[in-house]
Amino acid sequence: MQRFICLIWGILLVWSTGLFLPALAANLTSGTEIFQMHCAGCHLNGGNIVRRNKTLKLKALERNRVNTLEAIATLVAEGKNNMSAYRDRLTPAQIQIVSEYVLEQAKQEWR
Repeated sequence: MQRFICLIWGILLVWSTGLFLPALAANLTSGTEIFQMHCAGCHLNGGNIVRRNKTLKLKALERNRVNTLEAIATLVAEGKNNMSAYRDRLTPAQIQIVSEYVLEQAKQEWR
């Protein structure tokens, strides 16, 4: 049920921002684009609508030992618990790009 809610939120967010184009996922090149398309439904502004303590804020990333580029990329690719794996939806380059984006935003406190 929680994944379904994240999916619905993601669809609504993508639709409301005008990014809802079927072929767009393959052409995403910036961390912002990838994050908005695939992550913001559950992690808007670095939060987490499913599990409050599993945010993308720097303190939470540090507490959960996901505060390096490699750890974030592994989590994005493989998923964990309620988070789906994205290795079949994103290219390795896109996983790297969105991981860099997440780490940079966390360091900037998601401003």
